[in-house]
Amino acid sequence: MTIRLARPLLAALCLAACAAPAVADDLIPTADFARRAPLTDPALSPDGQYVSVAYHDPDGKTNGLAIYRVSDMSNPMTLIRMPPYEMPAEMIWASATRLVVARGKVDGSIGRVSLTGEIMAIDVNGKNPDYLFGYENVGKRSGTRATDRGWGFIEGTPPQTNGHFYMRATLWTSEDRSTLYDMDATTSTRKQLADIGIPGLRFMMASDGTPRFATGIDQDYKHVVLHRDANGAWSPVKTDHDHEWYEPVAQVADSKRMYATYSPGGKGGLFVEQDEDGGNARVIRRDEFSEVTPNGFWTPAPLRPFGTWSETGIPSVTYVNPQEPIAKLHMALAQKFPGEFVRFIDYNEDGSQLMFKVSSDRDPGRVMLISTKTYKVSSLFNTLPWVDPAKMAERRPVRFKASDGMELEAILTFPKGKPEKDLPMVLVPHGGPHGISDDWFYDTDAQFLANRGYLVLQVNYRGSGGRGEAFESAGYRHWGSRVQDDLADGVKWAISQGFADASRVCVFGASFGGYSALMAPIRDPGMFKCAVGYAGVYDLALMRDKGDIKSSKLGRSYLDEAIGNDPAELAQFSPAKRAGELNLPILLVHGEDDQRSPFAHFKAMTAALDAAHKPYETLVKSDERHGFVKPANVEEFYNKLAAFLDRNIGEGAKGKSAAP
Repeated sequence: MTIRLARPLLAALCLAACAAPAVADDLIPTADFARRAPLTDPALSPDGQYVSVAYHDPDGKTNGLAIYRVSDMSNPMTLIRMPPYEMPAEMIWASATRLVVARGKVDGSIGRVSLTGEIMAIDVNGKNPDYLFGYENVGKRSGTRATDRGWGFIEGTPPQTNGHFYMRATLWTSEDRSTLYDMDATTSTRKQLADIGIPGLRFMMASDGTPRFATGIDQDYKHVVLHRDANGAWSPVKTDHDHEWYEPVAQVADSKRMYATYSPGGKGGLFVEQDEDGGNARVIRRDEFSEVTPNGFWTPAPLRPFGTWSETGIPSVTYVNPQEPIAKLHMALAQKFPGEFVRFIDYNEDGSQLMFKVSSDRDPGRVMLISTKTYKVSSLFNTLPWVDPAKMAERRPVRFKASDGMELEAILTFPKGKPEKDLPMVLVPHGGPHGISDDWFYDTDAQFLANRGYLVLQVNYRGSGGRGEAFESAGYRHWGSRVQDDLADGVKWAISQGFADASRVCVFGASFGGYSALMAPIRDPGMFKCAVGYAGVYDLALMRDKGDIKSSKLGRSYLDEAIGNDPAELAQFSPAKRAGELNLPILLVHGEDDQRSPFAHFKAMTAALDAAHKPYETLVKSDERHGFVKPANVEEFYNKLAAFLDRNIGEGAKGKSAAP
């Protein structure tokens, strides 16, 4: 079908105007920041009639699977609640009536969703549930494969749905292998497509259903890329640089060419179309500073990227061919939502229905559906429907030079309605630390703090993601040194620009950010007037002995790479070993059931502060994990955080000493 897109399309799109009048800078109730998104992770059925989503109960702990008719998003036709802290981590439609679900669990509000390795399937009406793969002896497979236990992971579906999906698996009986199957989502019968003696690999499939590449991290925490030749043999793909980070993305339909991303020399990003052997490469986009991605900019099957964007700064699209219809459709939508970023999420099988999302620094996001034939748009759901973007604060990406000359990115969130000068500032280091980054999009913590009158600074320090493998690995073994220097350099830059008042700066972070919240004042005494550690890691030696990271060989290899095993170095970079150097008000917040940063870290830090005769405040909750999830607990935390900051750098601190 030929789609003609020009000015008439803009008039034909049935969208509400995005502009809204300015709203006074009112104090938003804390409870609005404590509520969780009701629906996330939408997937459109092949016939375009249904949308599956991850459902999140207001209690904070309960999640589930919901299926709605796109014509009626008011009530789900199917709703299946899962046990506490479990959730559907991934969902794909194997057919118009059969949904495949990868089961997952989440360790609190700041913990990542981890896959349990269990694969389930259910009909659109909630009937015929089955346990297709995992470690339980249940479902149709129990009679024939009762001992066939392991971890399974969804790898995708064929270009044309046929009731099957691709699944990779690692069996308990052969934990050193990755096996790929074509699996029937109804009968659970399967056909083996590949078997490689490295666990945890992901596969890139060709349109004919054959695997062409396998990628992953081996048990020594090394990046692996394998290519399958015409005879079915797998061999390593060599790159020119240790930090090249070559990642196959997708096959060019009906050809021997493919799309791939690189981090050339470990720096920035490159998105290319090339032969499978790497020859005849055509550069689609290159960014010397940032990794680039086609995520959100693919055509319907056969998949082809029509645009790319960089993972730093305010996102903007570079179209492969601005004149093609799909690019013009995106341009038309972008014009209808000025100041927002439009990403395509999913299509139905014939491409006549497109699900897309609009979001920004002030808008958490709205999911919509458009007919590519009539251009009629319908709203499916808002991510946080109670949030008024007009009341939210601007988030501004900036770049500055670190003390050693490295160019870094930071995100500043300015309190709405206040002059951009001599503001009280909160430094908020992100968690991770490796491979994670702060970006321009809506951030609940930053918006809460900005609404309370604070300038918020988030620095993408060395070790962060989005800048290439060399930048990420530059943070290894430097958690307490160069990473903290990058954070301090960001504070100094914000002060030098006149944005921040040097006498009113605090630091607050969660997870690794909680570690930095206490390590930064040790590294730069006198810079901060207070510190808040939330679910932090405070003793690096303890990190090697407790917590879920050290429970696998891969996790232990990561710790070897990231923090090393030198006792003296671990102690030097541990706030719990240097509590005597902390001469500022401190607030420590932790959940007693935290699996990622076990409560032992909180105990070690408070014991060290007690031994050093340093005062501190605490907020501890039982039955909470890595970040609070119960709305009442989240609200209490935010209120305590706001009061603590107010006493030390806010209105309540004026004319008072910030000394503990």
